[in-house]
Amino acid sequence: MARVTSDTATQARHGEPVGEQPPSWRERLRRYGYVEPRRVDVRERLVPPFPVPGRGRIWGLFGLDPDDGRRAARWIGWGGPVLVALFAGLLRFWNLGSPHAVIFDETYYAKDAWSLYKLGYEGTWPDGANETILKDPAAAPLGDAASYVVHPPVGKWVIAVGEAMFGLTPFGWRFMVAVLGTLSVLMLCRIGRRLFRSTALGCLAGGLLAVDGLHLVMSRTALLDLVLMFFLLAAFGCLLVDRDHARARLAAALPDGRPDPSVGDRLGLGARPWRLAAGVCLGLACATKWNGLYVLAAFGVLTVLWDAASRRTAGARRPRRSMLRRDAAPAFLSLVPVAGLVYLASWFGWFTSRDGYFRTWAEGRRGLSPELSIPLPLTEQRIPLPRFDMTWVPEALRSLWHYEAEVYTFHVGLTSEHTYQSHPWSWPVAARPVSYFYESAEEGEHGCTAAGGCAREVLALGTPLLWWAACFALLYCLYRWALRRDWRAGAILCGVAAGWLPWFLYQERTIFYFYAVVFVPFLCLALAMAIGAILGPPGSPERRRAVGAVAAGVLVLLIVWNFVYFYPLYTGVQIPKEAWQNRMWLDTWI
Repeated sequence: MARVTSDTATQARHGEPVGEQPPSWRERLRRYGYVEPRRVDVRERLVPPFPVPGRGRIWGLFGLDPDDGRRAARWIGWGGPVLVALFAGLLRFWNLGSPHAVIFDETYYAKDAWSLYKLGYEGTWPDGANETILKDPAAAPLGDAASYVVHPPVGKWVIAVGEAMFGLTPFGWRFMVAVLGTLSVLMLCRIGRRLFRSTALGCLAGGLLAVDGLHLVMSRTALLDLVLMFFLLAAFGCLLVDRDHARARLAAALPDGRPDPSVGDRLGLGARPWRLAAGVCLGLACATKWNGLYVLAAFGVLTVLWDAASRRTAGARRPRRSMLRRDAAPAFLSLVPVAGLVYLASWFGWFTSRDGYFRTWAEGRRGLSPELSIPLPLTEQRIPLPRFDMTWVPEALRSLWHYEAEVYTFHVGLTSEHTYQSHPWSWPVAARPVSYFYESAEEGEHGCTAAGGCAREVLALGTPLLWWAACFALLYCLYRWALRRDWRAGAILCGVAAGWLPWFLYQERTIFYFYAVVFVPFLCLALAMAIGAILGPPGSPERRRAVGAVAAGVLVLLIVWNFVYFYPLYTGVQIPKEAWQNRMWLDTWI
């Protein structure tokens, strides 16, 4: 009798006629935890709702009725991400001024940021400036002669904000990067919540980012790549919100919640401010480092494909044609021109001065330098720049064009050997991390009490177990996208591909593993999605859910333990040399 009742409840839950025997294949799959998707109407397919607490849920354990449970769920939707972000901020700000040194490429960006703050453009620094700055920041020997720099100014302006507040000190030039690193964890929690319609999985994705070693190191170092990652993640979040809003307009226009070709093919989606915000964020990303251009292109394709899928769900007979007619042009205008204008505006300090590098190059010239040409990646060919008369273009813009062409030539031709360079193929397995700072001490020196001596290091290394597990999670996402047409997996793969694959075009160039911080948030989303699959869908048998919870919990705890184990190498904590050597799991990490 109990078996009949159970089958009846299961049939009712899945929309089957009560009393009919389900097919044998379906019954067998259910024994292994398979749960059929709940039948929903088109409006709910367009905008899946967030889970609403009801009777019998965990809220009842706390004496909450359904209304109280819903209010608590809304609070947790923000409270959970904020708590995760506070934890991430504690890790990133704790002893932020250590090491008290100019580590790795801080020697460029910390000083360039101070130059922008003081001069509006990058000035010059004499040899030995780092030592002077560390001893007496007030005596910083900044010269007003223009310096040749090869990155746009936004990331350096961000660093300059911290220096304006706290001075030209290690804490000052790392402050704003730590702020953005903390905020990126908060953003990822909310992005994951919207992507998976689960506060728990969203907070899990943010928590994984909080305990990733590469993200932690980059959040505590005044380099540009964390700033770039922040703006790209913000752009992805804006496009995700825009997707929900656009689909909600289609859902609201459907009569009786049924597909309607007149809505799917003809309805205009109106103003889309979140897409404009994404254009601003992408412009700021490109004005930090140029590899943001590849992500701009990828996200532009992603958002119009989302529009085509939305129109198909709403009933469009020709969704791609409808997207091209009604959505493609507004999407292009919201992203590309907006990003271009933001990029130009980022050079305001250079435009308003006459002392920036190449600032007056175009004065007295009718066009561009006839001998200047641009090398193509992966080839020996070069494209000469146009020689026709360009006097109709303002001299400042022609000077900037010339400057940018020179910078591109530099970047493509950067092939000098470096101890810590790596190939993009090795990035997902963290085969060759970058040492930003290393210092050793003998027993009795600098507080070292170990007989074999001590070591301090800041190593840009992702939490190994997190990255290795994420490799399998990416394969799971590939399966979900290619075979199950899961748009969430496709969005995650787009973020990873846009931040990773373009580097394969420049295999002869000197490149580093820490560039991968750009797609670390998407690795965390992929891993959170895979862990959600391990947990099993709601409605699965209790034993299936229990086994999944144990497996997922063990994996997460192992990742957290791995982060704690490597924490001294992320923050420059002094440890015995033997302990340091034990953490060199691969020979390529030394």
